[in-house]
Amino acid sequence: MSATLVLKFGGELLEDPRSLQTVVAAASAIARQRPLVIAHGGGKEIDAALEAAGIEKHQVEGLRVTDQPTLAVVISVLAGAVNTRLVAALTTAGVAAVGLTGADAGCGIVEPAPPHRTRDGQRVDLGYVGIPSATADLRLVTTLVGHGFVPVVACIGLSRDGQLYNVNADTLAGHLAAGMKADRLVIAGTTAGVLDEGGATIDTLDPPAMARMIERGTATAGMVAKLRACERALS
Repeated sequence: MSATLVLKFGGELLEDPRSLQTVVAAASAIARQRPLVIAHGGGKEIDAALEAAGIEKHQVEGLRVTDQPTLAVVISVLAGAVNTRLVAALTTAGVAAVGLTGADAGCGIVEPAPPHRTRDGQRVDLGYVGIPSATADLRLVTTLVGHGFVPVVACIGLSRDGQLYNVNADTLAGHLAAGMKADRLVIAGTTAGVLDEGGATIDTLDPPAMARMIERGTATAGMVAKLRACERALS
């Protein structure tokens, strides 16, 4: 296990200049102490860009259905606006940040996600949504970290046949943490952690407890992705 920390920022933390500066300050402090890899999302900005382009947003139980027009917007927002903004802010703060997507050197090779089974038993095709593959090549990320850089990875994946895919940022973070044998995965967002049915924060969860939350449906779709990312990081 390495001393690397994988830090995932939800896109909602990167939109507002004030919260972006908080993110940058936290990342800068970590980067001075240990090797760091950052993964990020950008859901709200994708929604705004879709609306501006006149493209209807489709979601199923919190999961984005990504058709070809939606994918083009996702790539533009994540790999373009959000990644560049975060890298620029980190660089200005003295962090040697390098912007990447999962397409770079195959660090985010994916397989198409299987149809999503809804709570009422329906199967829904999510379109161009990918799941990171164990065959992804993390040598570029590892090399950058080894030379003191901080990779900042937008959640875009690449299939073996050259198709780009939308990837859940939590899932990507779990993939990076597992592949790099990181000793810590931190998923930062605007919620107060994993919540129980009463809305209280759960301080500690082990893998069996996470599995029970998923099986019983007590975790929302967004939280399920975070729990599965943690499971992946521990594997």
